[in-house]
Amino acid sequence: MKSDAPYTFFLLGVDQLCINTIRFLSIDAVQKANSGHPGMPMGAAPMSYILWDRFLNHNPANPGWFNRDRFVLSAGHASMLLYSLLHLTGYDLSLDDIKQFRQWQSKTPGHPERGHTPGVEITTGPLGQGFANGVGMAMAEAHLAARYNRPGFDIIDHFTYGVVSDGDLMEGVAAEAASLAGHLRLGKLIYFYDDNRITLAASTELTFTEERAQRFTAYGWHVQMVADGNDLEAIHGALEMARSTADNPSLIIVKTHIGFGSPHKQDTFEAHGSPLGEDEVRLTKENLEWPTAPSFFIPEEAMHHFRQALPRGKEAEEKWDAMFSDYAREYPTLAQELRLTMEGNLPEDWDAEIPTFPADPKGMASRAASGKVMNAIAPRLPCLVGGSADLDPSTLTALKGMGDFESPNVQPADRQGTVGGVWGYAGRNFHFGVREHTMAAAINGIAAHGGLIPFGATFFTFSDYLRPSLRLAALMGLHVIHVFTHDSIALGEDGPTHQPVEQLAALRAIPHLLVIRPGDANEAAVAWQVALENSGPVALILSRQNMPTLDRSRYAPASGLKRGAYIVSDVAGGEPDLILIATGSELHLALAAQDELARQHIRASVVSMPCWNLFDQQPQEYRDSVLPPHVTKRLAIEAGSPLGWHRYVGDSGDILGVERFGASAPGEIVLREYGFTVENVCQMALSLLGNQKENS
Repeated sequence: MKSDAPYTFFLLGVDQLCINTIRFLSIDAVQKANSGHPGMPMGAAPMSYILWDRFLNHNPANPGWFNRDRFVLSAGHASMLLYSLLHLTGYDLSLDDIKQFRQWQSKTPGHPERGHTPGVEITTGPLGQGFANGVGMAMAEAHLAARYNRPGFDIIDHFTYGVVSDGDLMEGVAAEAASLAGHLRLGKLIYFYDDNRITLAASTELTFTEERAQRFTAYGWHVQMVADGNDLEAIHGALEMARSTADNPSLIIVKTHIGFGSPHKQDTFEAHGSPLGEDEVRLTKENLEWPTAPSFFIPEEAMHHFRQALPRGKEAEEKWDAMFSDYAREYPTLAQELRLTMEGNLPEDWDAEIPTFPADPKGMASRAASGKVMNAIAPRLPCLVGGSADLDPSTLTALKGMGDFESPNVQPADRQGTVGGVWGYAGRNFHFGVREHTMAAAINGIAAHGGLIPFGATFFTFSDYLRPSLRLAALMGLHVIHVFTHDSIALGEDGPTHQPVEQLAALRAIPHLLVIRPGDANEAAVAWQVALENSGPVALILSRQNMPTLDRSRYAPASGLKRGAYIVSDVAGGEPDLILIATGSELHLALAAQDELARQHIRASVVSMPCWNLFDQQPQEYRDSVLPPHVTKRLAIEAGSPLGWHRYVGDSGDILGVERFGASAPGEIVLREYGFTVENVCQMALSLLGNQKENS
């Protein structure tokens, strides 16, 4: 864009010209929107420019090139910093898009959104999440490199970079993630810490005075300090050093000035989360010798320099493509497997070994069935990786013989509790420790990286600890699988702290999240099929206690789960008097009640409804066949909060649920005391029908 303004830039030099272009694109977009965060883009522009101009390996013409470096703006409020870089380097983000910052249906929302803006790797905004997502991305790179690289063929070879803020480092999820990354020695993880000492409300002196460098050194990170955020060569040197540090993640602490260049708002919290104001924008431009008009001015020399990213990226990708072709000739089986996983596709025979469980009145816990299914799938599905928050013996999610994901440079003296087999980054069992929140954020990063389908496991009640990351997985549509065991008050003796009540309702409230609570071993097997074939996040809700494995010669096939709900046991001829609807461990209770009601000449059909989401997606005709509108007497049975069930039982129905916290006692006693008995189900059914028949 040309300007008639009487300014020349030859004294600035191209680097400074480009940095100021980033600054003023950000300032102008925030000012036009009258909303946003100008301060961090102004202070962090130099470090971001050096990274994107001199180090970042990417192809703006193909944002999905698999071997690109990943960039995470954990401080998502500084989104205009990222949008400026994306536009200037040639991504499909126009200047008009920049001008529509924070507007309806624009490609430049207030915080970066994956899948919405080309080049945005991860949705950030809730602080600390991006920090932990980047750890997951680095884990994915390390695993894929260990599995697929061969001598002379570094097919997977890229860095994960990020910019993090004071607010990110204050959040607990970042502390968890930093601890894990240091333990794993993720040397290809490099973060800039924008140490501007200002938060939205005040100076960090009010709340955040710890020695951050010492903290990260203790975590096992390589820590460097850059005293002046405008010292380009110091920033360059720190990046060179970080890239050469193979055995530790790196934190580069850069002392910056929030709102740099603003005469009245630099180094104040007023620059953090509000537009500078028209007068201050003009004064800032004058102070940094920038044209005051027009807005959104981009010097031709700066644009030409930035757009060199396009030929560089094209050359880098073509060089990688040529290497991959040679790799495919040398290692055809590995190349075919890698190509399939990079494309996000499943092998044709991935589900060939999924077991079918025989009828068994004693049955098994759905967590146990899930574990058997996982281990049947894993040998045929190399992209399946994951682990638990230190609960493998209880969640039964260990992939046997698939090894442990650990730094190959550290051999622990005590391997007790690990899975064994392959050692190093090629291991497929990821040990997250007692870090539920980081587990969920990290598997988000693994899924966003691509090439892997990650799972994470913990007790269902602790889904509360990781819910922010699960919500973001749903927002992004990431293919992650959460295995939540110990699903209800039936877990018993551990008591109300460990007995979920409201968690089912809470997860069902998250848009685009499939929540599946299977009712027996075969439903658990089908649930895994759904989870792996689905493209978005899935939560599997599994029991600790045994449940009968239904005789499918008597009852409908478990494949009905794929439609969310199905009639598992219908009445013989004619219409039912009422419908019993159940999920999970309450399914066999409903079936037992059906038999008892039949002895009282009450015709009840039983519907298994393991997944509301899937059922709601079915055609109306199918939904009406499962829940006929004219059969208004319906009883839902679920050992959790009744919230939400009214949509299925209607005004004429009832719900047997749990509306108080649990209790410590053997599980069968807790269930009995909370009314989950055949007698109580029948009494509720009879009350619905207004029929107090004696047994006949």
